[in-house]
Amino acid sequence: MIKPNCLFCSIANGQMDSATIFENSEFKVILDRYPAAKGHVLIIPKEHVENIFELDGDTGGKLFALATHIAKALKKATKCEGMNIVQNNGEIAGQTVGHFHLHLIPRFKDDGVTIPWETLQLTDEELNQIASDIEKEI
Repeated sequence: MIKPNCLFCSIANGQMDSATIFENSEFKVILDRYPAAKGHVLIIPKEHVENIFELDGDTGGKLFALATHIAKALKKATKCEGMNIVQNNGEIAGQTVGHFHLHLIPRFKDDGVTIPWETLQLTDEELNQIASDIEKEI
């Protein structure tokens, strides 16, 4: 399904121009229009999926297989020293476009890109309880 008025549906399905570096029947890989670093790409499913909570495992597996292939090409093309793979889900997590997309951000020494968070200090008991709660849902 393609969602009307969805920016990434329009881009992924060729209704809007993009700097496309790869495309098949399921995904489009484009250069980010507002990149964090040189070579920053987005992998976008052509079918509208809001976020990871709506993404089926088969599509997710194909997407990540494509991501590994694209990441290796980016490393060769940009000579990057590392890479961040970022995927935000929901406004609270920084998702600004309501269409699932995966960022591959090549990293270079002193590039100024930051993806910070404050770490929590949890006890072993708290960690074990969280692990147990999650395990029950799997």
